[in-house]
Amino acid sequence: MRSLSVDPEPTDCRRITPRIVPAMSEPLTLDRGAGIAVITMRAPERRNALTLEMAAAMIAACETIDADPEIGSVIVTGEGDYFCAGGDRSVLARAGEDPAEPDTYAGMSTVYNAFARVGKLEPPTIAAIRGGALGAGLNLAMATDLRVVAEDATLLSGFLPIGLHPGGGHSLLLNRSGSRETANALELFGQRLTGVEAVARGLAWTAVPAAAVEDTARELAAVPAADPALARRTAASMRRIAGPPAIPWDAALDLERAPQMWSMRRKALEG
Repeated sequence: MRSLSVDPEPTDCRRITPRIVPAMSEPLTLDRGAGIAVITMRAPERRNALTLEMAAAMIAACETIDADPEIGSVIVTGEGDYFCAGGDRSVLARAGEDPAEPDTYAGMSTVYNAFARVGKLEPPTIAAIRGGALGAGLNLAMATDLRVVAEDATLLSGFLPIGLHPGGGHSLLLNRSGSRETANALELFGQRLTGVEAVARGLAWTAVPAAAVEDTARELAAVPAADPALARRTAASMRRIAGPPAIPWDAALDLERAPQMWSMRRKALEG
């Protein structure tokens, strides 16, 4: 496998260019081999919660993947026992202090754009989920084309219980992948699903023992990886035909931004 660590500027995704740096300093790595790219979030000490640096590194990794025509499929996963616990608390706290401050606004855009960019990758994508996917981590999981989950994993919206409005197109992502009942139960009523329940409700493809998640994802990824050019074209056709629901994802990002930042500010004021 070829391994690439990326060290981008965290606040302006348009100027990000990946470069080789010591892996120990990086929050995210990109490995490529046999037509498969693996994006791995590497912050197990915080359950791979997204910082601005990690989000920007993810965007940079996606740019590298789309520029490599030999890649026919992508796996997104997290190091350790948890897929992604959402946005890092320090990021949310700064957003709550002054949501309209330019750097804060740009920073939240970087987090949003991380999973939006994964959702726009040219090759077919798989989320390999152990432990759980929470909040923005659930957005990241639902942004992929397919999900392989551990049987005991937890899928949780998690925004309302902590006093925040959902963001990043959360409502759209949940509704396009499952029933309205399931989306409402998760987002409005704070319910959670195990990996097995997520499969039963159409939010994931298969649930396997935690130790088998990555191997199962690789087995699935090997099919499109065998013909990258065809895989990319087929994925593009599939997405155009299936499409997002009523409004585009970009519109969902904007629609949710104001109320989410209002909720961050309210939470900060309440202390």
